[in-house]
Amino acid sequence: MKRLNLNKKEKIVNYNQIISKRFLVFLVVLLILFGVLGIKLYSVMVVDHSQYEESLKELSYTTVEGTSAPRGRIYDRNYNIIVDNKAIKSITYKKEKSVSTSDMIELAYEVAPHLDLSYSNLTGRAKREFFLAKYPDLCDKKVTKKEREKVTTGEISSTDLDELKIERITDEELAQFSDSDLRAAYLYYLMNRGYTYDEKIIKEEASDEEYAYIAENNSDLEGFNTKLDWERVYPYGDTFRSILGTVSTTTQGLPADEKDTYLAQGYALNDRVGLSYIEKEYEEYLRGEKAEYEVVNSHELKLVKDGKRGNDIVLSIDIELQQELERILTEQVLQAKNEPNTTYYDHSSVVIQDPNTGEILAMASKKIVGDKVVDNTTSIMTSAITPGSVVKGASMLVAYNTGAVKIGEYMIDECIKVAGAPEKCSSVTLGRIDDITALAKSSNVYQFKAAIRVNGQEYSRGMRLNFNQSAFDTYRNIYHSFGLGVLTGIDLPVEDDGYGAEEDTSAGNLLDFVMGQYETYTPLQLSQYITTIANGGSRLTPHLLKEVHAATEDSSLGETILTVEKEVLNTIDTEPQYMARVKEGFYAVMHANGGYGRGYIDDKWDSAGKTGTSQSFIDTDGNGIIDTETITSSFVGYAPADNPVMSIIVTSPNSSHPNSSIDYASLVTLHITKAVTDKFFELYYS
Repeated sequence: MKRLNLNKKEKIVNYNQIISKRFLVFLVVLLILFGVLGIKLYSVMVVDHSQYEESLKELSYTTVEGTSAPRGRIYDRNYNIIVDNKAIKSITYKKEKSVSTSDMIELAYEVAPHLDLSYSNLTGRAKREFFLAKYPDLCDKKVTKKEREKVTTGEISSTDLDELKIERITDEELAQFSDSDLRAAYLYYLMNRGYTYDEKIIKEEASDEEYAYIAENNSDLEGFNTKLDWERVYPYGDTFRSILGTVSTTTQGLPADEKDTYLAQGYALNDRVGLSYIEKEYEEYLRGEKAEYEVVNSHELKLVKDGKRGNDIVLSIDIELQQELERILTEQVLQAKNEPNTTYYDHSSVVIQDPNTGEILAMASKKIVGDKVVDNTTSIMTSAITPGSVVKGASMLVAYNTGAVKIGEYMIDECIKVAGAPEKCSSVTLGRIDDITALAKSSNVYQFKAAIRVNGQEYSRGMRLNFNQSAFDTYRNIYHSFGLGVLTGIDLPVEDDGYGAEEDTSAGNLLDFVMGQYETYTPLQLSQYITTIANGGSRLTPHLLKEVHAATEDSSLGETILTVEKEVLNTIDTEPQYMARVKEGFYAVMHANGGYGRGYIDDKWDSAGKTGTSQSFIDTDGNGIIDTETITSSFVGYAPADNPVMSIIVTSPNSSHPNSSIDYASLVTLHITKAVTDKFFELYYS
């Protein structure tokens, strides 16, 4: 058993002393914490005050963008404005969530006297809805207690109940409305159109006074605001209108099929963009920069950054020449349509280029629809025709390049006959002719015999023509190098490459190929072809853009930020003497005795060129079956021959039809060519 030590003194604990020490430690810690906090507060409130103030400003600063800024202007080559902008001042209303019906009515009465709004379009329904909104207590008495109870039980909706009230508003009650009531009613109707909280256009093209009233008082007119928009204007009316293109409206916004692309580039859904042709092709230059506004309160905006008009572009088009071209085409297609044997003729097309740069100086197509002439210019890039003999320059180069024909070689122009095919002839039998006369008088037979040699054979009557794909390929490659059967590369978003045979299955088709009866080409491809011959063998990209200028704040042109240089796509693979010989033949077409191009261009302009007449086939009854043969006439040329300043192509599909009871072929292509070239040289060299 453990013994207690009675002599040991017990240790006495001084709790007061312990508490005092702990309190002291706590106090020291607390003072340290307060010190740290004080230092931090000093840092926040004094040292870093400006930094936090800026951060707060950024967090509370809300901005919105204005509507799409005006686009850049479009000029012709002589710096005439052909597309401009017109400012449109609009008044808008957007209902705030806190605004009651009575507030809206009060606003309508306040604003209506300051806006010139015709309430003649106010319907009886709209009047009754306004009456219901203005006199809710009176209209409540128009329904019975039993009908109100049906809303409670769910038999009818509150909307149904309002419909009963509206139906029971009498004409006598509506007749009590004064002019000021009706103006307010109409404005109230405009304020409530569409979805409740969407922005509504109250008035487009507001007067300066109306615009100023809303702008100056919008802080008091809750929901009302002003909007400065724009629309495209065309000082030269419809001239070249289809190629200039269109722009979307704010309502349309971005095109659905390209929405994602535009959004990725920073556009908003309701931004206005170019939808077609020049406006679409040069969107990146023409697009403006939107204004930026600070949201001061729920319905007031403060401008913080002005919008900026897009860059201006200058086109290669001469608008005066374009006007004259369209006038001549309109006159000539109407005149031709009144000639005999033009049952299926409906349009002609023209392209004028600078063969040294590829610039398009003017282009147009006019089509007869009923008794009216309409624009058809877009078909120049998209509708292929059978070209006929105009392509014989390219065919002759193949003959020279392959050694099938020597410069100056004579052949007998006679109807030829190969096995399994009918005779094929020139338009007239020419007898013994050389290569120059073959071009001047458009000998088919000369090209046939040359093609047979390219095919690896020599012509003899009744011979069997062997199929040789390499012969087709040889011709097609040269044609492609001229731009025939391939995209030209024009600076427009739409272009067709014509029609080429997917597979050559008959040797006889080679003979059709070399005289322009096998594949089809667009008028633009024919223009690229003749410019290539005119400049000696360089295939140039046809283009409409000439310059881009920086936007300015006035009507002046800004600094040039882009000048379009000529682009050589390829050069023709041939010897210089062969190209020179083709050009000599084209000169003979226009000047030699019996040359088929005599009269197309005035001799004083010393032109060169080639005519073409081809068989075409059309569907006359719309059943999808080709049933009628027609004749298409074409012309390609340039002037002056030695130093060309212009090239021209004219096409007139279906200008006559050989199975007609009347043996008549319209000279519409000749008349157009003569009138247009006369006007060109009058404008440029008179």
